Amino acid sequence: MSAVGAESCLTRNEWICGEYLRSRSGELTEAAGEHVVITLSAVAIAVLVAFPLALLARRWRLAAGGILAFTTVLYTVPTLAMYALLLPFFGISVSVVVCGLVLYSLTILVRNILTGLNAVPAEAREAARGLGYGPARLLFAVELPLALPALMAGVRIATVSAVSLTTVGAIVGHGGLGNLIFSGMDTYFRAQVLAASVLCVALAVAADLLLLLGQRLLTPWARPRRRAAAGRA
Repeated sequence: MSAVGAESCLTRNEWICGEYLRSRSGELTEAAGEHVVITLSAVAIAVLVAFPLALLARRWRLAAGGILAFTTVLYTVPTLAMYALLLPFFGISVSVVVCGLVLYSLTILVRNILTGLNAVPAEAREAARGLGYGPARLLFAVELPLALPALMAGVRIATVSAVSLTTVGAIVGHGGLGNLIFSGMDTYFRAQVLAASVLCVALAVAADLLLLLGQRLLTPWARPRRRAAAGRA
């Protein structure tokens, strides 16, 4: 009797349908996997591109305005238009989606990296130079660790945004869970739309929590007050 009821939820086109989850688990897993790969690839490439841009903007003040303005303009381009503009270069491929996400992420990452580096206390730099630190060692051993909270905040925002914007990649057939959402909306397949949407939200929340945990593990010095308060108690 329960099996009949479970099967009938597909026939009745219900929003919540256990039979859909059981019968399409492989399809959901594959779409979620593609979604994760696209998001991680885009954010990783964006960090690699944004870091030298932020360094260039900090070193040459005249370049800072142009770099920030350019990345801001990129962020204002509608997603569909962005993907359409990239089609002549990449064709209908996953590269269109990844490149679009990279360009969108630059606005957030460049600004956050630059903000973090500019917030490093001058005393820390002077102390490092006094110990004989060269420019490269000063950057990677002193400035970058101190700028890590701002950098990680930018990565968190960029990652959550990428999870969301990846769904639009369904227009070129590479939208991860977006493929299921869009095809489900075309056929008004309620269970598919809801399951894919909920899974997309879950991915965004999980990514944000994992990055927050990573930030806390990488920046233990950012929690001294809580430890001190615990010691006094």
